[in-house]
Formats: sequence, structure tokens, C-alpha cells
Amino acid sequence: MTTPDGGLPASATESGSAAIRVLSYNIRSMRDDNAALARVIRACAPDLVLIQEAPRFFRWRKAAARLAAATDLVILGGGDTAAGPMLLCSLRATVERTEDVLLPLTPGLHRRGFATAVVRIGGARIGVLSAHLSLQEAERYEQTGALLDRLAGMGVDHAIAGGDLNERPDGRGFRRLAGALQDCWEVAPWGGEFTSTPDDPHQRIDAIFATAGVEVLGCGVPLGLAAPADLRTATDHLPVLAALRVPGA
Repeated sequence: MTTPDGGLPASATESGSAAIRVLSYNIRSMRDDNAALARVIRACAPDLVLIQEAPRFFRWRKAAARLAAATDLVILGGGDTAAGPMLLCSLRATVERTEDVLLPLTPGLHRRGFATAVVRIGGARIGVLSAHLSLQEAERYEQTGALLDRLAGMGVDHAIAGGDLNERPDGRGFRRLAGALQDCWEVAPWGGEFTSTPDDPHQRIDAIFATAGVEVLGCGVPLGLAAPADLRTATDHLPVLAALRVPGA
């Protein structure tokens, strides 16, 4: 398989499987350097982008459309209708269905949700979920259970979930996800580990997970692909990029 800049495998359609790139990225409602944000996403050449803190409220669809156009991607779903998470995809993906899921609202806390989809890429059928979990520990733990239940109910053999977990790997919710799914960084570390903050990376609170049967080829912060200045100014998180091989349906 081709390994371009930084050694991460490129997307490819293979016999009986599909090699794909998945990017998870908290974009802080596009309140920072949007040109840098677009350059980071394009440099990663993703097939699927799992966004957190997508534009919401006033004219949010227009802002999301601008981001999709600037990155040569299309909007799968999410945004304000999922309370922030959003999904983008390349034209490699054939969309089977999408669903925005709102989670129970805890009084006094922000509404949370999932953006979900089932897509086909090169013969592989893939469930996809983007999440931005609560700042409150007990609610966050409940949301990890809801995430696992949602993946299990998608009716697919292979699924990918990613997002801003607001928790480090030693946290109870993070451990719950890593116990049921493959933590892609732990399986095949590549690039950088820490995702917060861009000016002082010191903690991993963003991650991509995959179900059993998905081969993790590499995962981490794309330090060798995106320009360092763009990574610092695009938003207040660093992105996570994973190269995965998904068996055909």
C-alpha cells in the first residue's frame, strides 16, 4: 500500500477490503482561522471527518457548507440538529442512511448528541459516529454507554466512533470505550499523541475507536502532514487522523 508523507497509508480500494482515512476534529464552531482549518483537513486527505463543535445557531448550515466546499468534502449530517457533532465525507462514500441523535438533557448542562451514518466505501459497509462528551463526569460516563449502545444498534459489522471525550485515557468513560472497542492510537500509534492544547500539547482527550475486525494501520495527530502554524491557529484542539482497513461487506 502507498505510504505518502509521514508514512501513513493512503486511501485505497483493495480486493475484499477498503483502506480509508478518518479524521476527528473539534473545530470550535469555526471561530478561529478558517483558512488554516481547511488546509489542515485537506492535508489529511480524509474519507470521513468526525467533527465536534460544528457551527450552530444563526446560519449554521451556511458555515458548514463553506467548510465542506473549502475542503472538497460533502456534509453527511449533524451540526445543530445533533447539538454540535457533524459528519463530512469524500465522494468515495456512498451514503446508506444518516441519523442525528440527541441525548438526555441534564438541567444546567449543555445538550449533547451524536451524528451518525452508515456508508459504503469500496465494498466496505461502515457505521460512523461523532461525539462530544460532557464535561461532567457522571453524565459523560452515561454517554459512553449510550455511544456503545448506538454502535451496537446500527446493524453493521464494522463501525468507527470518534470525538472529543473531555477525558484522558485513565478516565472511567475513556476506559469503558477502550474496553469495548479498539483505541486506534493504542493499537498503532503514529504522529503525535496529545490533542490539547495546540500551543502546549499535554493531554489526549480526543480519540478514534474502531470495532473488532477493522485493522488499524496508524493513528495520531498528523504532525507530519499539516503545517505546524495551521495546527496552532485552526482551532483549540489538535485533530486525530486514523488509517484503517475495513473488510468488505
